[in-house]
Amino acid sequence: MSEHKNKLHPDEIFRKHGGQLRMSEAVKLGISRYTLYKMRDNGVVEQVSRGIYRLVALPPISQPDLVTVSLRFPKAVICLISALSYHGLTTQIPHEVSVAVPRDTRMPSLDYPPVHAYKFSAEAFKAGIEKHPIDGVIMQIYSAEKTLADCFKYRNKLGMDVVLEALKLYRSQKKFNMDKLLKYARVCRVENIMKPYLEASL
Repeated sequence: MSEHKNKLHPDEIFRKHGGQLRMSEAVKLGISRYTLYKMRDNGVVEQVSRGIYRLVALPPISQPDLVTVSLRFPKAVICLISALSYHGLTTQIPHEVSVAVPRDTRMPSLDYPPVHAYKFSAEAFKAGIEKHPIDGVIMQIYSAEKTLADCFKYRNKLGMDVVLEALKLYRSQKKFNMDKLLKYARVCRVENIMKPYLEASL
């Protein structure tokens, strides 16, 4: 049995890696599929998504959907409504996880949580990515300023009321960074649309 070579108990292996592992990672770390299924049947781990297992003893995940999507699609970036929600810039409750992927990428899909993928140009995809550790998982998410520019770009899909609410909340809780906002407006090619709204916010 491969577990005996690895001196750590399977529970400890999970803890060492943030309490959450993909099946393939668990096997590489010396936990056999049989042991993993046994841990699940005994209520030690739970399956949070296809192929992803998490220790039941851990405190509840604060952002379970974002963590699951980040684990399954580590190259994708959390964007639009999901990013607004993370930054506290919307009163909308996201019913799906919005992610950005480069244009030439296969679109990610999951049984749960539902994922809505948006294809971004190379420049727009790379700009404004922040890395945040959430529940032991490093998540890629756009900065507040980049997210606002993206929302202006997708204003017809999101609704202008959502975009303007986000701008208002940004203004009330963050330092208003006109330079950053305009920089990302240029990247997203919405400078002419955004500028009047930004100037009115000053």
